[in-house]
Amino acid sequence: INFLDILSPPKIQQPQPTMKISPATLAALALAAGSTNAFAPAAPTRSTSSLNAVSKKDTYQITLLPGDGIGPEIMSACKEVLGTLQKKCGFELEMTDALIGGAAIDAKNDPFPDESLEQCRNSDSVLLSCIGGYKWDSNPRELRPESGLLKMRKEMGLFANLRPAKVLPQLINASTLKKEIVEGVDVMCVRELTGDVYFGTPKGIDVVDGERVGYNNMIYRESEIERIARVAGDVASKRGGKLCSVDKANVLDVSQLWRDVVTDIITKEFSDVELSHMYVDNAAMQLIRWPKQFDTIVTGNIFGDILSDEASMLVGSLGMLPSASIGESGPGVFEPCHGSAPDIAGEDKANPLALILSAAMMLRYDLDRAEEAALLETAVEAVLDEGLRTADIKQEGDGCKLVGCIEMGQAVAAQLEKIEVPVEV
Repeated sequence: INFLDILSPPKIQQPQPTMKISPATLAALALAAGSTNAFAPAAPTRSTSSLNAVSKKDTYQITLLPGDGIGPEIMSACKEVLGTLQKKCGFELEMTDALIGGAAIDAKNDPFPDESLEQCRNSDSVLLSCIGGYKWDSNPRELRPESGLLKMRKEMGLFANLRPAKVLPQLINASTLKKEIVEGVDVMCVRELTGDVYFGTPKGIDVVDGERVGYNNMIYRESEIERIARVAGDVASKRGGKLCSVDKANVLDVSQLWRDVVTDIITKEFSDVELSHMYVDNAAMQLIRWPKQFDTIVTGNIFGDILSDEASMLVGSLGMLPSASIGESGPGVFEPCHGSAPDIAGEDKANPLALILSAAMMLRYDLDRAEEAALLETAVEAVLDEGLRTADIKQEGDGCKLVGCIEMGQAVAAQLEKIEVPVEV
């Protein structure tokens, strides 16, 4: 099995058209033709989104958000790889660091300073490592790293998060589930990012009748549900044609609205998509019991936060999976699915491959550099085929070599040097 077939959309052999076809459009055609791509996000929705790349050019402005924990380590490895790619392919990524999360709190007493927001908005794309850590867990809510992440999503309009979970043949034994359960699993989780209980108001902690009472508001506007339903419908129509909407409509009024709106949008606008509904507690169980029943899942912010992590772990490690957060305009934010892993920070144990693959997604969908993205993915294929493994994907008796974050990054860069660059790059 060619690992590259899993990592990137199949090449479409056709005469050069008179009108330029963007990478996002090519991806849509590839997905419609039955691509098995695990890492690239789905094609853009019917409305304009950040997956419509900027025009191809020689120099791009990229904001890097190293964040916390293992974030700076994996970002350093990724920068080395991108540096090699630039030299090889003759374009430039002007990469500028900005603060977010705990690092921003320590430096600016703000988890996402206005200057970081402005820099992100003025960039061609944004690459984020990870945020958070025990150090800031006891801070007031507004001074926690996660508040910075929520602010970034809200202020940049990043309403949709696409997370693929495809079990790779080379790493199937890394899953904690039986081979017969996870073999062939290929799930895309489409999560709404800027609504729901994370953003609903009123919220807070008050004193009522002499005791503290905490409350949040789980709220969705019809328009918010409509736009994420259209993203999910588009994704599902270019995958297996099956969409499962997850809610808690038997208990929550907001979920009943979610179910009604999703049903209306998919029925009217995506007649080729088979829609089903599932309560979130059942969905959490079914993802473990029989994950192959799912193709595309769409759900709200808090349910998606939980289910997308659960689905990602079907493959054995979050360290292999990238993601894309997109809006209706402006740059996208590309980041690995994993967290900041503060327990191994600074120990050279982190897996940088998910961030490197996130950079490949950025190249393909925000920067109009599909060929260069494919080169990155080919290099990742090569290091895995060489038998190099970081601790999170290393299995006892697998005959593979255990390497650290630095060596894995160097290995990907070295493989890039060996790959013959196509003439058209």
